[in-house]
Amino acid sequence: MSNDDGIYSPGIAALAEVASEFGTVRVVAPDVQQSSMGHAITATRPLSYRATHIGTLTAYRVNGTPADCVALGVYHWGKVDVVLSGINLGLNLGNSIWHSGTLAAAKQAALLGVRGVALSGPAGLENFENSKPWIRRVLDILLHETTLPLVNVNFPREPRGVVWTRVSVRRYDGQIVPTKHPLGGDLFWFTVTPIEGAETGTDRWAAEQGWISLTPLRLDLTDEGQLRAVSADHPLDETLATAVSPHRSSNEAAESVHGDEATASIPVQPGHSEPSPGRE
Repeated sequence: MSNDDGIYSPGIAALAEVASEFGTVRVVAPDVQQSSMGHAITATRPLSYRATHIGTLTAYRVNGTPADCVALGVYHWGKVDVVLSGINLGLNLGNSIWHSGTLAAAKQAALLGVRGVALSGPAGLENFENSKPWIRRVLDILLHETTLPLVNVNFPREPRGVVWTRVSVRRYDGQIVPTKHPLGGDLFWFTVTPIEGAETGTDRWAAEQGWISLTPLRLDLTDEGQLRAVSADHPLDETLATAVSPHRSSNEAAESVHGDEATASIPVQPGHSEPSPGRE
């Protein structure tokens, strides 16, 4: 389990308590607030962690991002069935999936071949007692749906039930709001205002109507329809590339590109180890 609100958030404590009814829970979460961090990873310095406690559970707080936390957790505990991220203090609906650190932790799990579930609730919620029966029902559904690699869940303040949904994609009127620093200098806030209503069957529509939304997601962002259309209307060198290039790249070809990528990962020696309390 991880989150982006930080390891001492009441949301992750409530989720850990309910999830413990379904199996062994290990918590690896950021040591500070990481909201809207998106899928950032730490590549310019080493990571460290310290042991702490969430209720009766031993947990580990990491000086990194939500995605870092999931990568460390999967590294240390090689057999991970599912990664739960949340419960976020604030809904992650529609376009929020692009910048949400909560979603990023679940996506990192999916990238590592582990099922990922992101769960979010109303902003400002501190007492999750009334939410626990709904959390339990959602986990009971999703932990048995082993074919879903990535799911985004949103709990409205007063749920009426649970529905499957798709992502609400709306246009926004983004604005920069200038202000002044008390000690001088200019500061700026970025705000957005939706200019379209939510469509029936979307996650935002479900939340507005009081339904818990379960939205299956995928990592492949390719627009298959547009790809087919543009390939037919304006073919490039696809035929030649397919004819002269192997179906699978060699290790040498893959390594040559790896060094040119925007963020080159630091090699890690293989092997897994159990973290000990206080280990840096």
